[in-house]
Amino acid sequence: MQIQVNGEQREVPEGTTVRALVEQFNMKPEKVAIELNRRLVKSDRYDAPLKEGDQIEIVTFVGGGS
Repeated sequence: MQIQVNGEQREVPEGTTVRALVEQFNMKPEKVAIELNRRLVKSDRYDAPLKEGDQIEIVTFVGGGS
C-alpha cells in the first residue's frame, strides 16, 4: 500500500504499524515524535496498522545549545 513518510511516497506491506515503520528507519519509537495525518500519535497507538494514503511525519529529538 502507498503512504507518505516525511513528504515522500513509500510502498509498505498491508498491516504495517507505526512502530514497524519507525523501526525500518533504524529509529526507536520512544526517541521520536510521530504525526499521523497531521495529528500527534501517542505511544499507546504505535501498534495500530496504517491505512492506504496515510501521511506520517517522523521527527527526531536533537539536543544542543550553548
